[in-house]
Amino acid sequence: MGDVLAGFHAVWEFDTDSVLIRFERGIRRPKLFQALGERRIPYEALSSVEVTEGRRGTVVLHAVPRHGADPLMEAANGQLKEDSDPYRLVLPAERETLAEFYADELRTALGPAAKEPADRHLVAAPEPPLHFKAYDGKASFDGRSVAFRWFWTGASSAKWKCGDQTFTVGDLAGVEWRSPEVFNGYLRLLERGARAPGAGEADQDPAAVVFGLGYGPVHESLPFAAAVLQAVRAAEAEETPDGEPVRRRTGDARRDPADIADRIRHLGELHDAGLLTDDEFSAKKAELLAEL
Repeated sequence: MGDVLAGFHAVWEFDTDSVLIRFERGIRRPKLFQALGERRIPYEALSSVEVTEGRRGTVVLHAVPRHGADPLMEAANGQLKEDSDPYRLVLPAERETLAEFYADELRTALGPAAKEPADRHLVAAPEPPLHFKAYDGKASFDGRSVAFRWFWTGASSAKWKCGDQTFTVGDLAGVEWRSPEVFNGYLRLLERGARAPGAGEADQDPAAVVFGLGYGPVHESLPFAAAVLQAVRAAEAEETPDGEPVRRRTGDARRDPADIADRIRHLGELHDAGLLTDDEFSAKKAELLAEL
């Protein structure tokens, strides 16, 4: 098509096989859009296109992605608010005819499998490294592994007993994201071979970080979840013929001695409070000292 259509929060640039969505920056723009920056959406990733009446004299051009085509929308799992849907282009109502024209053009460009779920991700997730602060810890992803580092305040004693966690992508089966805009939001990693993946409360699960007011906002935690999910799917596609995933070494990074000292001090506080037994305290202290 080669045309450009500008809306209130984004600009859509139409190409022969895809549409490039550039999100505008500004204090009135959804933070998720600002975090995404721009996204290229292949037409084969779309399921349908519709034009609907918007609010306060607007019209909305809405492209609907195929199930499984976009890791961001797969991770969101229907939890995004309407105004934060990156596939909606809001236009003035007087541009409805133009919106209908482009909707028809997009419909003719849809692939033959538009109504079928995608067998792989067709839209790229945000690239790592990524990180964000949850209520009980800091989550980071370098493209090969996810690390959870617990905070003194917020993290449960169960998580402190387990210690900081690192999960290689090849050991994961998926990601479960519960929006921080609802009660008890969290990001949970689903481990391969787990007896009951996703079971138990997130604040007690060392494979999960919990959100709270100002912690794990959508524009930080959702792109993070999408990037991890895309890496997990890519690792599954690289499995060996016997079903075992290809493992990648992540390296043995040394820990900051001051950080180790702080954690041992906190373990001592948990021990003094009766939350750790003598044996548990000694074992965790030995683990931390071994990281020096």
